[in-house]
Amino acid sequence: MEHTRPHIGRIIPKIGDIMYTNKRRPILTFIEDSSPGIHDTIIAACDRYRYKFLNYNGYHDNCTDNLYAAMAELGLTPPECPSPFNMWMNIPIAQDGRIQFLATVAKPGDYVLFRAEMNTIMAFSACPQDILPINDRKPVECHFQVI
Repeated sequence: MEHTRPHIGRIIPKIGDIMYTNKRRPILTFIEDSSPGIHDTIIAACDRYRYKFLNYNGYHDNCTDNLYAAMAELGLTPPECPSPFNMWMNIPIAQDGRIQFLATVAKPGDYVLFRAEMNTIMAFSACPQDILPINDRKPVECHFQVI
């Protein structure tokens, strides 16, 4: 996302925006969005360190481990966890620059549609966060289709 934001000139992509790889090549075009259009491009994928910071004891599912597990099933190991596109995650930035972790404004049935601009492997993780209010503390299933 850190390579997409300079190209689109904002922190939330809109219909028609192109997302870019870390080598600044077009990878996805944002085609449709039935939600209110609130998505996040600034927050890193959660990981075991994040949950420790949130005073969670023991193991907690997280998007970083989900990515590595999915890639391992393909026989791949990412060199690092990339900056994610957090669909429907509501992280507003206040006038003073502070961020908040708020509940999503998306509703069940909302969807996004992307067009791949190159051969792409996408990892999709339904956010397991149940400590902060970003999922109303109730993670739910999320589905995807390749059409």
